[in-house]
Amino acid sequence: MPELPEVETVRRGIEPHVVGRTITAVHVHDARLRWPVPPDFAAFALGKRITEVSRRGKYLLLALGTDASGGRIIVHLGMSGRLNVLDDQPPLRKHDHIEIELSGGLRLRYHDPRRFGAVLPWSADAPGHVLLDELGPEPFAPEFNGDYLFQRSRGRRSPLKNFIMDGHIVVGAGNIYAAEALFRAGLRPTRAAGKTTRAEYARLAQTVREVLGDAIQQGGTTLRDFAGAHGEAGYFQQDLYVYGREDQPCRICGSIIKGLRLGNRASCYCPRCQH
Repeated sequence: MPELPEVETVRRGIEPHVVGRTITAVHVHDARLRWPVPPDFAAFALGKRITEVSRRGKYLLLALGTDASGGRIIVHLGMSGRLNVLDDQPPLRKHDHIEIELSGGLRLRYHDPRRFGAVLPWSADAPGHVLLDELGPEPFAPEFNGDYLFQRSRGRRSPLKNFIMDGHIVVGAGNIYAAEALFRAGLRPTRAAGKTTRAEYARLAQTVREVLGDAIQQGGTTLRDFAGAHGEAGYFQQDLYVYGREDQPCRICGSIIKGLRLGNRASCYCPRCQH
């Protein structure tokens, strides 16, 4: 599933090509996504100019009109979605759900075999959106720090990894990046969130930012389905220290990486480097 670094990679990939262009046509070939594309989506977007491409958590936001005066388009890639920029018109493939034609001959094509993603209108009249209103802070925001994590964790018995993967606590620390951040911080994923100290949380907040920043610089992690806006793969998987490395030697100490399941998700850790 594309996580924050992969979504940010797509955002950076499409932004220079689409900002300033007007939507000249919208084709909904198959509206059956996780949240069905509304029948009025084409009418909502047609004729509006894309002024900004931003990101909130794992959601891409295409602002329409000055200061989003024309609303926004929300795009979620789900598990297998891709939003590609095309400068020609290749034949439609199965699972090409939506195509947005832009001035100058470019087009955005949304492809999603598993249909867990979404492409939705967000009216300028709506003060918020149900998909975004309760998200936690961005990991690169000033308010995301050790003090914040320490305060939010008090009294919580849940495993530390589950705690930082909670999108209400912080966005972007998905399974891969939570595992890697915990390794860099020297903390076991099974540690009780409420038993983790303020100093340890300061270290963890920093490693979350570092891991996500490194992944963004390398275009994300390609394990199976992900590709950037132009079809390119990410390379962060070459720098994984624990995720997907069960029964392999730790790259730091040589101990065998252990595997377990937390919250129905596979997790890995080094029994010597993480405490």
